[in-house]
Amino acid sequence: MNYILFDSDVRDTLLPFTYTKPVADIRIGILTIREKWEKRLGLTTTTITADYLEEKYPMVEMEENILINASFCPTESLVEKVKNLSKNEAIFKGEDVLAFHTTQSQEEVDFDTYTQIEFDEELIQIKNTSDIFTHNGKAIQQDFDLITEERTSEAIPAGIQVINPGNVFIEEGAQILFSTLNASEGPIYIGKDALVMENSSIRGPFAMCENAVVKMGAKIYKDTTLGPFVKVGGEISNSVIFGYSSKGHDGYLGNSVIGEWCNLGAGTNNSNLKNNYSEVKLWNYETERFAKTGLQFCGLMMGDHSKCAINTMFNTGTVVGVSANLFGSGFPRNFTPSFSWGGAAGYETFQMNKVSEVVTAVMKRKTLVFDAVDQKILDHVFEETKQYRNF
Repeated sequence: MNYILFDSDVRDTLLPFTYTKPVADIRIGILTIREKWEKRLGLTTTTITADYLEEKYPMVEMEENILINASFCPTESLVEKVKNLSKNEAIFKGEDVLAFHTTQSQEEVDFDTYTQIEFDEELIQIKNTSDIFTHNGKAIQQDFDLITEERTSEAIPAGIQVINPGNVFIEEGAQILFSTLNASEGPIYIGKDALVMENSSIRGPFAMCENAVVKMGAKIYKDTTLGPFVKVGGEISNSVIFGYSSKGHDGYLGNSVIGEWCNLGAGTNNSNLKNNYSEVKLWNYETERFAKTGLQFCGLMMGDHSKCAINTMFNTGTVVGVSANLFGSGFPRNFTPSFSWGGAAGYETFQMNKVSEVVTAVMKRKTLVFDAVDQKILDHVFEETKQYRNF
């Protein structure tokens, strides 16, 4: 069977992260949503996403296909129902379609003609950017169970203080040096060739993916994920950093989501609680206004390729778009548009020729190439977001 993950109507509410990737490639827990589905299905998937992303994330269609709503994280029972779908059958959870069986010849799908199967079990769904960190602890546990099933962890090194060692899994090549791991409230996953430097304190649920680095003396609280090649220091709580990004020095990051190829300068801090303890609002790209989150704790949402200078201060509920470069004293706006250059004192447009120079240099450090396909994506996002840059 051919499986295709589609963005669904949540794509706009998951901006700025979905400016540069499909919903399926958002990381929550240990794995991306795509990786979760592929591991459970035992097959690769393709994607239905925005037109300008199709060259990098193509869709492969066959005579018969099962389309899956990428905003939902899979469970064993859901995957079993998806695998058993027959022609003209669809699985629903309330008003949301989870998956449906279709053919190449169908240009439009009328679910009134489908046999509708209701799925009643609880699922993790990513509908808003804040869902990524609020559901992260549960997602770590699900991925931990999936990844470590019938496998044996590498030995916990000598000199490590561990609480509940049976809830710790260490992959091949990982190093942990004279640190404390507390897995009493949830699992701790240390990925392949990852490094935890001396005197770090980590509480589970926690995950660090391959080649991630926790620097000396870091304090990391539960429900935090470090994606591949992420480097962190200082204090972090309930945050997800997708991959290839750095928060390498002291400073606080809490209840936040950081995209790929970002860098937070030394001493950068974000607020995750308003002084009056009221509900936090976040910029919503779908409604183009600030929207209530229902959360008392909510920090920073930063899109791919964005950077900030040393001692940057982010207010509660701040959204930063793609390829912004922030610096200067004071708090940047609670909504900083993509390709902004500046800070509290004012902004100008971060021009694409300069953006390309920076992205090329940053990716080269990881021996990766910023190619023409990636350039086209950023060019499109630059044009799509210019409406917000009325500086």
